[in-house]
Amino acid sequence: MKICTLLFLLQDNEILLAQKKRGFGAGYWNGVGGKIEPNETIEQAATRECQEEIGVIPKNLEKVAVHDFLFPDGMEDIKVHTFITKIWAGEPHETEEMAPQWFKLSDPPYAEMWDDDIVWLPLVLQGKKLKTTFTFDTDNHMRKAYLEIVEKL
Repeated sequence: MKICTLLFLLQDNEILLAQKKRGFGAGYWNGVGGKIEPNETIEQAATRECQEEIGVIPKNLEKVAVHDFLFPDGMEDIKVHTFITKIWAGEPHETEEMAPQWFKLSDPPYAEMWDDDIVWLPLVLQGKKLKTTFTFDTDNHMRKAYLEIVEKL
């Protein structure tokens, strides 16, 4: 199982999402994140990916979820450590990989996000901590969902 990170920036009543421009998940709105490099902690990876993808250095990461994403036939399953932050250095900007945009917390573009996001993201935005498992089909549509609210991660 591949280990990855996901990070959402929050300010006032808004969430920063970024539209992936290439590769796996292209066209979807999501947080920023990606793979962990050798000798890197999960938090270091989340920080590096944020800097590479939208040009900001996040501070005070708060882990809010751990997701297991299960995929069919040959695609590697992914464990995603998910964080939020309200503090960062720099101004988010578009890169070759991601195009960031602020959305109202009350109105993320769920129709243009991964199917699972509407299941768990509202709970995280309410302050819940989660452990989840989502199973997808070959067309990247969610087929099964398991969600557990936990005290700590």
